[in-house]
Amino acid sequence: MKNVLNKLSKYKVGSTIALTLLTAIWSIPTVGLLITSFRSRDVADTSPWWDAIFSPVNQAWSLDAYSNALSSGGMFNAMVNTLVVTIPSVILPLLVAANAAFAFTFLEFKGREIYFAIIVALMIIPLQSALIPVLRAMVAFQKATHIQLTGNFPSAWLIHCSFALPLAIYILRNYMLSLPASLIEAARVDGATWYQIFWRLVMPMSVPALASFAIFQFLWVWNDYLIAFIFVGEQKAVMTYRLLRLLGQYGDGWLDVAAGSFISLIVPLIIFFSLQRYFVRGLTAGAVK
Repeated sequence: MKNVLNKLSKYKVGSTIALTLLTAIWSIPTVGLLITSFRSRDVADTSPWWDAIFSPVNQAWSLDAYSNALSSGGMFNAMVNTLVVTIPSVILPLLVAANAAFAFTFLEFKGREIYFAIIVALMIIPLQSALIPVLRAMVAFQKATHIQLTGNFPSAWLIHCSFALPLAIYILRNYMLSLPASLIEAARVDGATWYQIFWRLVMPMSVPALASFAIFQFLWVWNDYLIAFIFVGEQKAVMTYRLLRLLGQYGDGWLDVAAGSFISLIVPLIIFFSLQRYFVRGLTAGAVK
């Protein structure tokens, strides 16, 4: 009996059961939405989704909702627009923040800690509070240069990049502080420039932190509605806007919304599961010295 208890305590059965229950409870709405997206409209209107779990053979399964979402709903074009908005909005802040974090970590200059504290403090500024000033600045830039930013993808890139930089610099600097300083000093002694140290040493070793922020930023931009709607507009609609349009004026397109929601989940799931091994490692590095 004692051996059995020791084995159970070793595998932490209580924690496993608790986490399994929490995961199951948390997944119930998603499972219901997935089942609903594959049901025919007549059956979905007359019976609850859990009937399909108890009698899956007797259900009328259909792909009409996915067909409507992709064709008439415009979800495919919206996915392309969302990728055009999201990919540069992830890459740009990563490149800028990595350079800034490297400077705050390894370079000595006057006021370094003060500048870093100011950047960290900028994280408390809500994005919504800056919409009007940013719009006015873009209008003034357009009048001065005749280059239109609003209504085009670069405007969304600039907004997402600007407001992502404080968090990105904070995460990357904390990770770079955990890197061995002796390795950087050895590279300097061997004659390596700061540029070579950054690209050949620091960047490859900072992949976990880069992946952690990439997941955060990708999910944030992918699920964004406000910035894409205001700065890009309806002509280049993203998936969040198309999901709203799928619902219809009277809310009768809820079955298409269920299918469109799972279409929008495909890419984030691929990104998350492909980078999840770096996630916790990148966030916790540098937290305890």
